Amino acid sequence: MATAKLYDKNGNSAGEMELPDSAFGITPNENVLWQYVKTYLANQRVGTHSAKTRAEVSGGGKKPWRQKGTGRARQGTTTSPIWRKGGVAFPPKPRDHSLKFPRKMRRLALASILSDRAKEAKVFVFDGFDLPEPKTAKCKQILSNSDIEFEKPTLIITNSVEPTVIRSVSNIPSVEITHTGELNAYQVIKAENIIIEKSALNKIEELCKR
Repeated sequence: MATAKLYDKNGNSAGEMELPDSAFGITPNENVLWQYVKTYLANQRVGTHSAKTRAEVSGGGKKPWRQKGTGRARQGTTTSPIWRKGGVAFPPKPRDHSLKFPRKMRRLALASILSDRAKEAKVFVFDGFDLPEPKTAKCKQILSNSDIEFEKPTLIITNSVEPTVIRSVSNIPSVEITHTGELNAYQVIKAENIIIEKSALNKIEELCKR
């Protein structure tokens, strides 16, 4: 059974709590994680790269000079790729780079990286955040009260969109925030420390069910 340190809304220690095995207690599947990262990064590509072929550049309607007798190499058109301002041979063209990734594998990837962080004791649970209004200094104080090294890449996972927490965290360079509706494995992979709002654990468990 995986466990995590528990903190109250002010970042003070409140003991430990057990984490659901389906999301935090499996053996990480490195192959699925590799495939997930490859697919995720491919899906971020816009695919708008483009260059003109020799048929698309302007010019080329007339033979530059006669075939023989000039002492120069024979040329048929100024749009040739070997000419300045000529077309590009085999140029990149807009295309779709997206890849498909099965839902069960996505869930396995999320459970794998969460389990890996839990095994390293890098998962922490907060009862909530005492932030009635957006205050970066207050948020830093809450994190400082705990023994979490939030100077390292840290991901906060809330149960739902919490504007005050989002705005409080936005000025802390090493900390990112997401909620269970947008959580994905790549966000967890990038982070070293994972802070989870206690009310989000049930939803995370659902996201990891296969």
